[in-house]
Amino acid sequence: MNKSLKVIRIILAALMLLGITALLLDTTGVLRHWLGWMPKVQLLPAMMALNVAVVVAILLVTLVIGRFYCAVVCPMGIFQDLFVWAHKLIFGKKRPYRYRKPANWLRYTVLALFVLAMLVGMNSIAVLIAPYSAYARMVTGLHASGLAQWVAIATLAVIGLMSFTMGRLWCNTICPVGSLLGLLAKHRLFGIRIDAAKCVGCRKCEHGCKAMCIDIDNKTVDHSRCVDCWNCLAQCPVGAISLGGKQPAESTKPVDDSRRKFVAGTVAVGAAMAVQAQEQKLDGGLAALMDKQVPQRKTPLKPFGSQSIKNFGTRCTACQLCVSQCPEKVLRPSSKLESLMQPELNYTDGYCRMACTRCSEVCPAGAIQPISKEEKTAISIGCAVVLKDNCIGCGTCARHCPSAAISMVDGKPAVNEARCLGCGACEYYCPARPMTAIYVEGREIHTEI
Repeated sequence: MNKSLKVIRIILAALMLLGITALLLDTTGVLRHWLGWMPKVQLLPAMMALNVAVVVAILLVTLVIGRFYCAVVCPMGIFQDLFVWAHKLIFGKKRPYRYRKPANWLRYTVLALFVLAMLVGMNSIAVLIAPYSAYARMVTGLHASGLAQWVAIATLAVIGLMSFTMGRLWCNTICPVGSLLGLLAKHRLFGIRIDAAKCVGCRKCEHGCKAMCIDIDNKTVDHSRCVDCWNCLAQCPVGAISLGGKQPAESTKPVDDSRRKFVAGTVAVGAAMAVQAQEQKLDGGLAALMDKQVPQRKTPLKPFGSQSIKNFGTRCTACQLCVSQCPEKVLRPSSKLESLMQPELNYTDGYCRMACTRCSEVCPAGAIQPISKEEKTAISIGCAVVLKDNCIGCGTCARHCPSAAISMVDGKPAVNEARCLGCGACEYYCPARPMTAIYVEGREIHTEI
């Protein structure tokens, strides 16, 4: 039975990891119809989207059996297991882990800083350590270029090295989701129980615990760090370990209630208020950029369905799922510190076609609300701006405008701001060099036409 539980857990985890990875790498958009639910059951995106059902379900499961989410649902947690297995393949045997005292000072400091960053509007910085977002950026960024690729490489190197050498150390020291769920898992109803009468002290369970939370000397388990891998259940040769009610020894240990209540309260407030973070203001100006580069936008362009820069900035977890799903490749991760890795529209190599709503269908955090094709044609995310000195009077922009917002007056384009959608067709097709003669300036709040 114990081995069966482990096998079932591994199968479910493998399916989740493969599913999310395939979705992130899918450029056809087909898989979103079957696998689009997977990002939406990730904890932080569900919080951002105010998906109460998913959040409550995760928290209840954690209170009952512990951090099952970390073992089966979170792709970054599962990804770390690959490095644990890689260690065995390379060295021919499993790494013998040993019990380590919890670094609670580090766990809760990182968690508090994460919440604080979300509260003050530094979401793009905070989500760099959010597990699902970090994994998604790593998968999509490894075959990208520029900043996205460097962020992916750094993520892979740091988490890969920690996992290869110390198992699930990242989950129990840096990951804010792991720390949050650990506060609940510490009081789980059912956990790993060690029968002191049966235990022969062989330490096989301790050596197989990649969370390093089994203290075999005291016959106790730190359930706040246990990630429910259930390796110990399968490795005990005498059946001294079982999944049941917590042993009395753990319940008699003193608990720092003041710290627990403070951290739990801070997290609860932060989760509720994160979507109300302050509006991000971006610097800008006009700069002559070469090779089909438009002047720097004073206001960035955010996707159709994101409603406003504020809504997008406070909810986006920078997971890059919308970037990977965009068929025109007009969504690019931002390199600005204020919105680091959060997607913006770039019309250098394409424009946002009115028939496509794929990004609104896959966003798991509510940063891009679902919209229909008909609704999209009535939304304006920006307005075209003409640089008459660059214009050669060809009329290409007017011919390609899908909303007929551009007309030629005295050989120069004139923009009807009330009709402009901000799709970028004019900017993309403009043949003027080195700068385009027309570009799209974003709107702080998207308007209806």
